[in-house]
Amino acid sequence: MAAPMNEPPLTPAALAACIDHTLLKPDATPADIERLCAQAVRFGFKAVCVNPWHLSLAVRCLRNSAPAAITVAGFPLGASQTLVKAREAGLAVEQGAAEVDMVLNIGALKAGEMALVRQDIFEVVQACGPAPVKVILETCLLTDAEKELACRLAVDAGAAFVKTSTGFSSGGATEADVRLLRSIVGPQIGVKASGGIRTLDDALRLLAAGADRLGASASVRMITELTTGGGA
Repeated sequence: MAAPMNEPPLTPAALAACIDHTLLKPDATPADIERLCAQAVRFGFKAVCVNPWHLSLAVRCLRNSAPAAITVAGFPLGASQTLVKAREAGLAVEQGAAEVDMVLNIGALKAGEMALVRQDIFEVVQACGPAPVKVILETCLLTDAEKELACRLAVDAGAAFVKTSTGFSSGGATEADVRLLRSIVGPQIGVKASGGIRTLDDALRLLAAGADRLGASASVRMITELTTGGGA
């Protein structure tokens, strides 16, 4: 995919700085996390995103390195009780998480329980203190009207990012959803695209649509493709 006219081509370093190098599979081992962190350091990824059980290991592996260690809360369903979700997020920050990606309460949103959804996000944001919170909307399960409402609740509750997907439901990030989320939250709130981002072309299209962060497990492949001239 060609870079837009009048814009310089995206460099491998610039792309890497947008990527949360992610491994959230339930069968991931400590050796897998160590490999993930080594790749993040080698390629200059923004962060690694791992499940809470692996967070302490990721923090140790990345100590004195540029990539941050981040984790998830209420993952992947968003159906944990708010007290549990907030405690999970707060504990993650205590253990060294630089950011927390939480799943909103999808069922409550669809049921119209707006106060509950906002409070759920707000309590996680408060538990994380200065650490930014990304709110995963699971866009494949929502109507456009629900996506807009979820974005507005997330912003109102103090979230730093809205995020498309967990990667564990029936669909992932789409250009249309990224454009919609960006149009709703404006330039002051981050938009993270995640789920199904497997190629350099996927990454470039989603960045062009308005994402400023990508969650991906195929990160090394995309950087290698860009380095060798693919997708330019």
